[in-house]
This record gives sequence, structure tokens and C-alpha cells, in this order.
Amino acid sequence: MKVIVFGATGMVGQGVLRECLLDDRVESVLTVGRTPTGRRHPKLREVVHGDLLDLTPIEDELAGHDACFFCLGVSSAGMGEEEYRRVTYGYTLAAGTTLARLNPGSTFVYVSGAGTDPGGRAMWARVKGATEEALLELPLEAYMFRPGYIQPVHGATSRTRWYRLAYVVTAPLYPILRRVFAASVTTTERIGQAMITVAEHGAPERILDPAAINALAAARA
Repeated sequence: MKVIVFGATGMVGQGVLRECLLDDRVESVLTVGRTPTGRRHPKLREVVHGDLLDLTPIEDELAGHDACFFCLGVSSAGMGEEEYRRVTYGYTLAAGTTLARLNPGSTFVYVSGAGTDPGGRAMWARVKGATEEALLELPLEAYMFRPGYIQPVHGATSRTRWYRLAYVVTAPLYPILRRVFAASVTTTERIGQAMITVAEHGAPERILDPAAINALAAARA
């Protein structure tokens, strides 16, 4: 498969990119983002593009791919709804609508979040919910990953300082979290493995919680 990864410099994107480079089901990987990943690999090609609301200048690069793993996202902390929507809804739908036109029927996996609800009280939940609904209307095989707690592994790190500190504190507790809250936790490795499995075989549901994500990852093992 030929895949595109948006947001490969973020914590989840780092993990997804690693799994794509390791997995023999993936023939080539194109990363798209505003900054380079710093990675070098025979399967990897990078496009650095500043305006993620307008992908017209790089459309030739995006055509001919089987799947897109959209891992780009920001925390809503300290952001107004308009700005959060511009990034969360705007960037995602710019990619989704472009790929639906260039590669109709291809797989699009969006990293959403547990608690996403278009009618929810929390601003982030409403915006992510609207993003999910819009993606599901496109002529794509679209899947929504709603992870709960994500443990970064294999060197994946958050670009947000206080997130990095939080993961340092919680890392020793992860084995306990995994046993006690197995249905609510996953890892960056499992998310990447599950995305590749979904791109290859699809999934029974279009909205996938941590338990479903982990099951899809295990199906490859």
C-alpha cells in the first residue's frame, strides 16, 4: 500500500510513521506537514507545505495513494472555538475533500478522541464530532479512531511540554492502567498497527474505540 501521513511530527504521528516504515504491507510513505520529520528511510518521501488549508499546490504529490492516516491535531487548551475549528475541522477537511477527489474510495483514518460528540457540551467534542460527520459523508472509506489514554512508546514524544512531563510521570503506571482500564488505553505503536490493518482489510465499524484499535493491532501480530 502507498500511504500518506499528515502530522508525522506529533506524538501519534511519530508512532504511526514508525509502524508504516517497519511494516511490509506498506510500500511507500508520504508525509505532509509544515515541518520536516528529520527521518530518513528508503520508503519515505516528505512534502513540507505551509498552508494546510490549501493543498492545491501539492495535489500531484497526493494522487495515487491507497490510504491517508490523519494524525495532525492540537490541544484545545487556551484556544477559542474559531481557531480550534480552523485547525481541527479546516485542516482535516481540506485533506479529506482533496483526497476524495484525487483518490476516491481510498481509506482515510482520522485520529479523533474519546468523548467526541457533535452535540456535546465541550467545545472540542463538538468540533471533532462535526469533523467526523463531514468525513463520513465523503466518498472515502473513512474511519474514526477515538483513543482514550495513549502511551507513547519507541521514542514517540509530544511536542507540548506539559504533555511530555505528564507522560514521564504516568509511564511507570502504564502497566497498571493497561490491566485495570484495558478498554480505555492504547499505545502509539498499536494505533499505527491498527491503521495499517484498517487500510488493508477495513473494519467492522467506522468509529473505533481503544478496545477496537487494540484488537485490530493484535490481528496483525
